[in-house]
Amino acid sequence: MSFTAYRVRRSPRELTTRSVPMFFALTFVIGWGLLAVLLVFTEQVEAVFGAVSYYNPVFILAVYSPAIAGLALVWRCHGVRGVLSFLRRFGLWRMPAIWWVLLVLGVPVGKYVSAALNGTVTEFPISPWYGVFAALIPALLIGPVEEIGWHGVARPLLQRRYTPLTSALIVGVFWGLWHLPAFALAGTEQHAWSFGPFFLGALALSVLMTPLGNASGGSILLPALFHFQANGPAWPEGQPWENYVFAIAAVLVVLLNRNAMLRRTRDPALTEVLMPAQGPSGRARPTACAP
Repeated sequence: MSFTAYRVRRSPRELTTRSVPMFFALTFVIGWGLLAVLLVFTEQVEAVFGAVSYYNPVFILAVYSPAIAGLALVWRCHGVRGVLSFLRRFGLWRMPAIWWVLLVLGVPVGKYVSAALNGTVTEFPISPWYGVFAALIPALLIGPVEEIGWHGVARPLLQRRYTPLTSALIVGVFWGLWHLPAFALAGTEQHAWSFGPFFLGALALSVLMTPLGNASGGSILLPALFHFQANGPAWPEGQPWENYVFAIAAVLVVLLNRNAMLRRTRDPALTEVLMPAQGPSGRARPTACAP
């Protein structure tokens, strides 16, 4: 495994595990605040921006709240150069072939198995079929952006103190709870779902994304692509079964990859928010930039 080095001059005050509660707090304040506006002033917002969907800018900003919170903390602690270093982690993509199989084939297989259990495997969700190409754009540019915060900032910092599995579950808990207002908001997918199975699915997907990020040396791109696959508009409806299917898949991944998932990592590439630099940094002992 290799990654491109990029040296930045780091401040003695930087993001640490103690910064994670601030990330979660900012994410919920921004995301839930905007969704509260949609819930309370639905008619007024829709009159200006259209129905609640991936094309409504207020809803899009709510979805972007983990990325906004993560980038804000990186900028506050490390400045513009730090943000550029952080974003270079999108260029990390090399990982063992088995994880590419999980990324490329794992989600489609899980979706179709779930749809078969649901009795909807032959139903194509978009008509006419070629409308799927337009639907791919928001599916790629909206939901996956969340991973800038969840798996780009929160999980690496948590992995300084906890195992990858524990870190993934912590992220999954907050990720699942963050979606809660969407279940009360007409126009969202979650409005027609049950929260309990969805919450289990959020935990499972967070666990499944973790080895992709870690096996690639800290990539943000690969968890984002996994999120894109999970939100793919072409898959038949598999709720609530897909949550149970992916939970089983997550358990299998942990068992098969237990040496990496159940032990704390000492690889700085997996615990740093910025792109790791080669050689000693010579920096002072860091203190948390955010409480």
